[in-house]
Amino acid sequence: MARLLVVEDDESVRQLAARALQREGHQVDVACDGEEGLARIVQAGGDYDLVVSDIRMPILDGIEMSHKAAARFPDIKIMLVTGYADQRERAAELEGVVVDVLLKPFTLASIRDVVAKNLARVRA
Repeated sequence: MARLLVVEDDESVRQLAARALQREGHQVDVACDGEEGLARIVQAGGDYDLVVSDIRMPILDGIEMSHKAAARFPDIKIMLVTGYADQRERAAELEGVVVDVLLKPFTLASIRDVVAKNLARVRA
């Protein structure tokens, strides 16, 4: 299937998302904040089919991580997740890198469906 990275500071949400995506057959790496997420992206040479990242996190938030990742790997695709509707506007300047923004709370079915939709889009 796909190689994914889930970047989320809330351990229960991170585990929930990772398990849901692993059950779909995806290879899933995880990171607990944007700094660790960026390090994993760099370590993988940007070779993720999709990065699924929370926006609001300590140390380095999802928007900053996305900017830094895109500067090094312009073809990287990132799907942001947030519980704050106003955060969607901060992602507008990352058009072409950020493929979607999923609002929290999400269900297992919704994250699987949105990831599948975005994987189909980025692979087309």
